[in-house]
Amino acid sequence: MVLSTSLHSLCIIPHTSQSKIPSIFNLLKSPLAKPHLKINPIFKPSSLSLFTRPSKLRPKTQNFRTPTIRSLFTGIVEEMGEIKQLGMADHGGFDLKIHAKTVIEDVHLGDSIAVNGTCLTVTDFDTHLGEFTVGLAPETLRKTSLSELEPGSLVNLERAIPPTGRMGGHFVQGHVDGTAEIVGKQVEGDSLWIKVKTDKNLLKYVVPKGFIAIDGTSLTVVDVFEEELCFNFMLVAYTRQKVVIPLKEIGQKVNLEVDILGKYVERLLSSGFVDSIKGSRFPETHNKVSSCFTYVVFTLVVESGSDL
Repeated sequence: MVLSTSLHSLCIIPHTSQSKIPSIFNLLKSPLAKPHLKINPIFKPSSLSLFTRPSKLRPKTQNFRTPTIRSLFTGIVEEMGEIKQLGMADHGGFDLKIHAKTVIEDVHLGDSIAVNGTCLTVTDFDTHLGEFTVGLAPETLRKTSLSELEPGSLVNLERAIPPTGRMGGHFVQGHVDGTAEIVGKQVEGDSLWIKVKTDKNLLKYVVPKGFIAIDGTSLTVVDVFEEELCFNFMLVAYTRQKVVIPLKEIGQKVNLEVDILGKYVERLLSSGFVDSIKGSRFPETHNKVSSCFTYVVFTLVVESGSDL
């Protein structure tokens, strides 16, 4: 390698020899050659340059799978699947095998599918047989009504919504809060009234004209009966044909997931956050946070469809 200098420029010129010039990776492993100076009468100004042989190596490209939302649902049931098998598996867990058509079209291992409103992970599938398997944890069996299923039972199925999907219902996480017991069914025209009873700890989140997910179906609460610990809702003719709720009898259970925004507001109020802001010595902070809290409550009301 030759270091060339002049009054206006300084450059390094590669020193060639009869031997083949090694690649840059070999140069890193071999001792550096001693540079020597050479005066080159270059009068045209130039910038400091490093002349090296272009490397033929190209960086390897990697294909990354585009991340997708896997834990959010809308409460719009895609189809009803049929339970083919359930019980203890060889690995010691509890498996649920379901026959389906729509949700298995583009299924992958690890995908999330809501089964009667319960977010479960696909552990195995067979597209030729139209079946997929999900695992159930002990807590899932205790918290939901899935333990009442048997071979031949129908279940509501919904895939997690993709980023480009439409939000047809409301935000459903697939995290069941508890169950309710069907205590009444009454037909009115082509619609069906259903009345359910639940625990008071869940009923406090249920409001008239508010959203609720029942067996994974996004529905609107009609009335709340505080003394009876009950609330009711109505299924129109189309919904009656697409979900499993009408097929259940009085005394059977349904899964409930209340609106998550109500929980956030309750948490915010119980933490003493509002009181701490009221006692703030900085009016600007008080006004900004109060406006933020008002916006959260407003969003809750708008999402539930209630009138202001």
